Amino acid sequence: MKSSFIRECLRAMCLAMLAFALSCSLFAQDTGLARTPPMGWNSWNHFACKVTAADVRSAADAIASNGMKAAGYTFVNIDDCWQGKRDENGFIRPNEKFPDMKALSDYVHSKGLKIGIYSSPGPKTCAGYEGSLGHEEQDAKTYAQWGFDYLKYDYCSFKGDVPAQIAAYRKMHEALVKSGRPIVFSLCQYGMDRVWSWGPSVGGNLWRTTDDIRDNYDSMAYIGFGQSGLERFAGPGHWNDPDMLEVGNGRMTHDEYLTHMSLWCLLAAPLLAGNDLSKMTPETREILTNPEVIAVDQDPAGIQAYVVAQEGPLEVWVKPLADGGKAVGLFNRGESAMRVTANFRDIGVGDAVDVRDLWARRDLGVVQDRFKAVVPKHGVVLVKIK
Repeated sequence: MKSSFIRECLRAMCLAMLAFALSCSLFAQDTGLARTPPMGWNSWNHFACKVTAADVRSAADAIASNGMKAAGYTFVNIDDCWQGKRDENGFIRPNEKFPDMKALSDYVHSKGLKIGIYSSPGPKTCAGYEGSLGHEEQDAKTYAQWGFDYLKYDYCSFKGDVPAQIAAYRKMHEALVKSGRPIVFSLCQYGMDRVWSWGPSVGGNLWRTTDDIRDNYDSMAYIGFGQSGLERFAGPGHWNDPDMLEVGNGRMTHDEYLTHMSLWCLLAAPLLAGNDLSKMTPETREILTNPEVIAVDQDPAGIQAYVVAQEGPLEVWVKPLADGGKAVGLFNRGESAMRVTANFRDIGVGDAVDVRDLWARRDLGVVQDRFKAVVPKHGVVLVKIK
């Protein structure tokens, strides 16, 4: 038991040291941004190409008033389909759905929030709109003049090998730096070519590790549980991104959405809501704004969770926290309710610990040797132990 405890402590220390190294000396491209995973909203999952400036304003209004801003949600991000044509000098202009980008940016900022935009290193975006190839400095300058704070840069039509990809993403990062405005740089490259291994070197604050998520359990579980093994690449300023949240879009059960939110928070993943905030139910709001669960995601140590036990469809994930505690997720990927056990020797803690249920927001008292819980089908029990 003692050797297991020491081994687990050493692992946590090594992960913390690696996270610090990733955010500091190893990568000269560090911009000092996104010290914790970005939180906010993105238009794509619900609105896709139908998004308008009015939808973005509505999202900003909702975040500012429904408790999401107080919970830490900051960014209001426009995805694809905002672009119009370039002018005679090559500068991008928005289409008729976004008549005044500067005014829209000012409006979002007036709510105490930040705003994000979308482009591609290729000639076209995924939806066929104008990309940034050959116009990187012009576009970065335009985004800065409009007042944008975040750029999602989507691979889409770009053609080239890995060195060419690296050069393309680095070129936009350098253009963003040259613009003079701090802009979070989100690499949407779908996890190809081990992007997590080179994302920080091109100035990426986060990088997609997978294909697009869908609002169903199989998609979410495949993506979320598939992040195992990537924890050594995450840390303050540089995050693995398993894609946006589907919570509230209606095609998963309550327990499945709890699993979704719990797993993303354990993974120190960006939390970008993708639902229609103007029609959000109280149940969805409670999932998205639980402060104790969000604190796991936003923990300043920046350590991504890892698997410590698996038995068939049952998994136990652990995330060391800055205060010395650990967040522990007991997951049931099976088709019926089952008991899941988290042994303290696997987690690397002593024989007796205080346990708190983070979704119920109540203390469970001192627990000896192991923590057990009956977890519903596709569900989770998320606890903090100290």
